[in-house]
Amino acid sequence: MPSKKTTSYAHAGVSINHGNQLVERIKPIVSKTRKPGVMGGLGGFGALFDISTLGYQQPVLVSGTDGVGTKIKLALETGIHHTIGIDLVAMCVNDLLVQGAKPLFFLDYYVCERLDVDIAESVITGIAKGCEMANCSLVGGETAEHPNAFPAGEYDLAGFCVGVVEKAEIIDGTGIKPGDALIGLASSGVHSNGFSLVRKVLADSGTRLADKFSESTFAEVLLTPTRIYVTTILELLKQIPVKGMVHITGGGLLENIPRILPENVNVKINSHSWQWPAIFFWLRETGNIDMDEMYRTFNCGVGYIVVVEKKDIDKTMTLLTKQGETAWHLGDVVETSGDASRISVL
Repeated sequence: MPSKKTTSYAHAGVSINHGNQLVERIKPIVSKTRKPGVMGGLGGFGALFDISTLGYQQPVLVSGTDGVGTKIKLALETGIHHTIGIDLVAMCVNDLLVQGAKPLFFLDYYVCERLDVDIAESVITGIAKGCEMANCSLVGGETAEHPNAFPAGEYDLAGFCVGVVEKAEIIDGTGIKPGDALIGLASSGVHSNGFSLVRKVLADSGTRLADKFSESTFAEVLLTPTRIYVTTILELLKQIPVKGMVHITGGGLLENIPRILPENVNVKINSHSWQWPAIFFWLRETGNIDMDEMYRTFNCGVGYIVVVEKKDIDKTMTLLTKQGETAWHLGDVVETSGDASRISVL
């Protein structure tokens, strides 16, 4: 059976009644994210953005797309849908940020078996909130019904974001050298990666999402939205010559840091330099997960990393702390030793 499209930010199709109802509900929500450069309103076939309004000399557009994986399963199980949209935005804008780009606009794709307007509105409200936190505009999207393709009541999400950076200010890690330092910014928890393993640990241990964990529940802790680092990092870039940045997503610390390293360097991380949130200790102990898998699957408390020269460590730490971030000097860049492992956690 062909999929059905409902009216969305920029598209129209069948299921007009529910689609129009959703659009009318989200118009005031989406309007709060409107920024200079956005042209037109909701309901067209495409969203327009006038990049000439930004004042860049040699603007380079940076684009990215992502989802939130099986974290959605927890939202469905608990009925907590208002934070998953923040996760979606965070996963995209934090990726753009790595290259020094300022997020400009965001689009989403919401697909379900049958449209539940209340749930969709809750999800999109979260997306708009995430865009406000990232100071970017929610300019469009698509809401689609796929009858019989999903279990009843379920949905999935994807996000698409475009940002901009001056060509001369692109950050790509090529200037990273031995002696440089890695500064880690605290995550807000598990973020949006590793949830297949999280769900396995929950199931194997018989743990329910409603069970107490510290002063919260497992649901509240695990559904804490991914931290958005945009405001903090863009301010930092005005004052510190950052040489490289890493968003710790799927692959954890071990597989994400090497993505920005020149071939002539490795990294040594001090495992005692930062504090793990309690949920990671629980996952490790309850799931009997070895350390290598923990570091390769989860952020383990570090959501974002900046690489700076040694002389800039103290200033960087001070600036990050003033902006409300918890930051640590995680380790340092060293010369390649010939070891197959680019990252050593000691």
